[in-house]
Amino acid sequence: MQVIPQQEGVPVADVVEAAKAALDGRCLVFVGLMGAGKSVIGRLTANLLGLSFVDSDHEIERVSRMTISELFELYGEDEFRSLEARVIARLMRSEPQVLSTGGGAFINAGTRDLIKKEAVSVWLRADIDVLWERVRKRNSRPLLKTADPRQTLQTLMDHRYPIYAEADLVVQSRDVQRETVADEVVEAVAELKRRK
Repeated sequence: MQVIPQQEGVPVADVVEAAKAALDGRCLVFVGLMGAGKSVIGRLTANLLGLSFVDSDHEIERVSRMTISELFELYGEDEFRSLEARVIARLMRSEPQVLSTGGGAFINAGTRDLIKKEAVSVWLRADIDVLWERVRKRNSRPLLKTADPRQTLQTLMDHRYPIYAEADLVVQSRDVQRETVADEVVEAVAELKRRK
C-alpha cells in the first residue's frame, strides 16, 4: 500500500501513458466506504485514461432488476454479497476498464483476493465528517438504516479501514474539486510503473 501525497495539477500525456502501462491490460478497481466518491472519481479517472467505466452496484441492479435496498431486504446481506462477488468477477474478465465497487465488496475475502490478483486497486479514503456530509441526506443506504446512522458509519470505518488498507494504492478523498482527486489517482497509478 502506498499513500499518495496531495498534489495539485492535471495529468499530462506522459503521466496518463505511464498509468496505462502500469495497468498493463488490467482493470483499475476503486474500493472504499459509501460516500468516498468511488463512482464520481472512477468515471473521471476512466475519462482521463480513455477506458470505459462501470459501477458494480449499477450492474447488480441491472442484472437483478432490483435496487440494492430491495436485494438487501428480500435476500439479506449474505446473498447480496454472493451476487456482488459473481458480478465483479464477471466484470473483471471483460476488457480493461475502471470499476467502482460497493463499500462491502473488498471486505469479501474471495472478491478481495480476485482484485489483488487480477487488477490494480485504489482505496479512496475519507474522514468521517466528509463521508457523513455526503451520505446523511440519502435514504438509499441499507446499512445506515439504524437508530444512529453516523455511529454505524463510524463502526463500519473502524472495521473496514484496516481491510481497505490492503489496496495497492490509497488516495485521500476530501472536499476539493473532483478533478483534483482523479488527477491524483492517475498519478498514483503512474507511480506504480515508475517504481518498477
